[in-house]
Amino acid sequence: MMIPDFLHFIINPDILSRYGPKFIDGFFVTVKLVALSYTVGFFLSIMITFAWRSKHSFLRLPARIYIYFFRGSPLLAQLFLFYYGIGSFSVFWKSVGLWWFFQSSWWCCLFIFALNTAAYQAEIFRGSMQSVPNGQYEAAKALGLSRKTTFIRVILPQSMIMALRPLGNEFILMIKASAVASLVTVYDLMGVAKLAYSRTFDFQVYIWAAVLYLIIVEIVRRLIGVTERRLTRHLR
Repeated sequence: MMIPDFLHFIINPDILSRYGPKFIDGFFVTVKLVALSYTVGFFLSIMITFAWRSKHSFLRLPARIYIYFFRGSPLLAQLFLFYYGIGSFSVFWKSVGLWWFFQSSWWCCLFIFALNTAAYQAEIFRGSMQSVPNGQYEAAKALGLSRKTTFIRVILPQSMIMALRPLGNEFILMIKASAVASLVTVYDLMGVAKLAYSRTFDFQVYIWAAVLYLIIVEIVRRLIGVTERRLTRHLR
């Protein structure tokens, strides 16, 4: 199929045939990395939120320090600190049988991304739970509901509705931030783009990467919108 001359600016058939499949692989690596780290971070953030809201200082203080550190420092610095810093003690990690983990850039990225997004999600959950009116707690108490039932049946559904949009925004931010994984030799979408550019010196490969990132973000944005409409249909 002939490609018009003006499209050669962004579509070079030779480069596309050589690196197109690699971009598709990088696309799925990015989706897998972000989805897994976000899911792990989701469950971790729930525990952090409970610790943050605890009346016991030995739980509340570590949770606050954790959130402060991971929200206050760059994701790239966290990744380098873990992969190149802590991971450099190869003799120790081999002695305890964890070298397989620290020598893998994939697992290190997954671990740090999960810890990072957990801090942001915990802050989102904390804010959404605090936004539930106190009258809801008082009404549940007047009905004789236990604290567990009150949380599961009354507080959690309302707070999740309010947290849905911020959680979706955090997922989108994670998609874009995942590009730093390419700096530790993970061949995600940006990693493949860097590889292709280093061999072709054609900047159009970065245009391809940008378009694929936009596709991922648009899919996520639409899924969030559909989910929000379904969860709030009783409010309309």
